[in-house]
Amino acid sequence: MERNAEKSLIELRELAKVFYTDEVETHALSGINLDIQQGEFVSIAGPSGCGKTTLLSILGLLDSPTGGKYLLDGEPVENLSAGQRAKIRNQAIGFVFQAFNLIGDLTVYENVELPLTYRGMGGSERRERVEAALERVGLAHRMKHYPSQLSGGQQQRVAVARAIVGKPLILLADEPTGNLDSKNGNAVMSLLKELHAEGATICMVTHDPRYAHVADRTIHLFDGQVVSEDDVKRSHELEEAGFDVGHD
Repeated sequence: MERNAEKSLIELRELAKVFYTDEVETHALSGINLDIQQGEFVSIAGPSGCGKTTLLSILGLLDSPTGGKYLLDGEPVENLSAGQRAKIRNQAIGFVFQAFNLIGDLTVYENVELPLTYRGMGGSERRERVEAALERVGLAHRMKHYPSQLSGGQQQRVAVARAIVGKPLILLADEPTGNLDSKNGNAVMSLLKELHAEGATICMVTHDPRYAHVADRTIHLFDGQVVSEDDVKRSHELEEAGFDVGHD
């Protein structure tokens, strides 16, 4: 997968999300402007309740905004029907969730194969892709096992394999290390870093600053708004060029 730093896969303009309950308006997101370029690794950070997961749900077309514009690969998607959103999710977006979201009565192979089955892909191509994805995350030898027979770290690696098997435009990871101990968390983050180095575009929600700093850029949310941005990649480039960028 080649990177093209000039192309924005995701463009948000004045994006807003309001929840209405019992005549109460909750402004979960307000005035979000964000670009994520092809080949970029972006983390979204902030305190609990700041709107991180709401934003990721909208990016992943699991939810719709109540205002603003959302372009995915140059196409407006904010007003698509549920069926249209489902089709794009299957073809263009890979998800990695905190709770793994594997299906317990399916084998590892069948869990990874599932999104390809929904596409109506032929059996031989499905097998080739599933085996390659499981090989990539180091679990080809566990393809006949069930999720309950795996450790938490292994289950999350299966979830990553499921996310990349369809060769999506972007990977969305929601607290991918949240249910893991530090050793397994570090292993999953190393895998995401490797995928990014190979050209994957990744947007990750995390509350852990250790993992947020793995990304090229960190977007900080507070009360549903972008309050600051750290361009880690740019800082490293300046440091390598001999500039003193300073660190707090």
